[in-house]
Amino acid sequence: MPVAAKSIKFGTDGWRGVIADEFTFERVALVAPIAAKVLFDTYGEKVGNRKIIVGYDRRFMAEDFALLVANVVSGAGFDVLLSETFAPTPAFSWAAKQENALGALVITASHNPGKYLGLKVKSAFGGSVPPEVTKEIEALLDQEPLLPAVTPGKVEKFNPWSSYCEGLKAKVNINKLRNAIASGKLTLFADVMHGAAAGGLAMLLGNNVKEINSDRDPTFEGGAPEPLPKYLSKLFGVMKTHREQNPYGLTVALVFDGDCDRIAAVDGEGNFLSSQILIPILIDHLTKRRGFTGEIVKTVSGSDLIPLVAKLHNLSVFETPVGYKYIADRMLAAPVLLGGEESGGIGYGTHIPERDALLSALYVLEAIVESGLDLGDYYRDLQEKAGFNSAYDRIDLPLASMEVRAKLLEQLQKEPLKEIAGLSVTGCQTIDGYKYRLADNRWLMIRFSGTEPVLRLYCEAATLEQVHDTLTWAKEWAS
Repeated sequence: MPVAAKSIKFGTDGWRGVIADEFTFERVALVAPIAAKVLFDTYGEKVGNRKIIVGYDRRFMAEDFALLVANVVSGAGFDVLLSETFAPTPAFSWAAKQENALGALVITASHNPGKYLGLKVKSAFGGSVPPEVTKEIEALLDQEPLLPAVTPGKVEKFNPWSSYCEGLKAKVNINKLRNAIASGKLTLFADVMHGAAAGGLAMLLGNNVKEINSDRDPTFEGGAPEPLPKYLSKLFGVMKTHREQNPYGLTVALVFDGDCDRIAAVDGEGNFLSSQILIPILIDHLTKRRGFTGEIVKTVSGSDLIPLVAKLHNLSVFETPVGYKYIADRMLAAPVLLGGEESGGIGYGTHIPERDALLSALYVLEAIVESGLDLGDYYRDLQEKAGFNSAYDRIDLPLASMEVRAKLLEQLQKEPLKEIAGLSVTGCQTIDGYKYRLADNRWLMIRFSGTEPVLRLYCEAATLEQVHDTLTWAKEWAS
């Protein structure tokens, strides 16, 4: 195995590593042409060309790594469309489909802290490649590096925003949304978290969008560009001031992760709304007002409210492991209305099979404008209709080592949990990790990261106190 290839593993959506440690120019130069070759082997016959899209986000040296990818991929005999600027990852997935390319190679570490960078591999159909494609890339990394092509491909620059934005505008009544914001009927804040969503909503909706954290900051203020409350103190403060000065009218904030494929929101009262809340709202809006239909695809960590709202609209539900590539697979196999994951990724059957935070933003805004409801009120109405009230939280627990991870996993396999937080276990799903259903119908999910010593703990229960009690129990169990 080439030295540079050691420990290059693809997770649920791409390969990520610490810059100048795991993620280096040498290693990227090794992986990129192999990824291009596997895309050609997988989609070349259908596509009929050797074109690859190369894009990047706003992380440290992302454009330099993208240029390297463009050069080594063209050196391997592929034609490259290289982005002339940062853009959302979904824009590059869109470009892959629109340009009839083999796929896209995107330099991004998504929501990870600033010391990370990564490579996402997107397919010819405009979504995450299936697991067998990344497994093939890993397998080829064990062999000798690819030799340069006799005839290199050409590299051309392109603007990733123009076609993408036009495509998004066509999916909603964009003038209705623009007018609601311009007239003051709706005040819209956008926290782009120093990431690739910067400027996106303004391109779609005009300059009345109140965008914060727009500047490029590869350190992400020492945090991470992940749409979670602990990273949104500035946004909460801005909205609190706005509420005090403007107590009337509809207000919402939309939050985007580093590469703009995940979304969260803050309602007019300052409450954080994860995709566990947004997905049921979107299902209701798109069926009721848009007349959309199709299957609802959720990951195993999704809220119990999702199938209940789907049932209200006579929609079937399909459950997958965590990772949008599994949702994308289902979107290619069946008519799907919406596919979503608890971490903020939501995609639509009317679009490419890819999570897309800007399209989700437009649909959320449409739900507010057409219902006339604050998002929090909309959610409470849905809970009442479904006869379901709950709270949800998730924590990522760092473990001392991969050995500790292995011991905990072995313990779960050999000594199945029969009681959690003083409640008996009534069922356990193992589609991805271990999801335990308890006697009072709350659930706890224990799931291990595949690439780092991290234990992910998820819980939904009737109250936030019960959620935190359960998560505290799980942390103590793991210690």
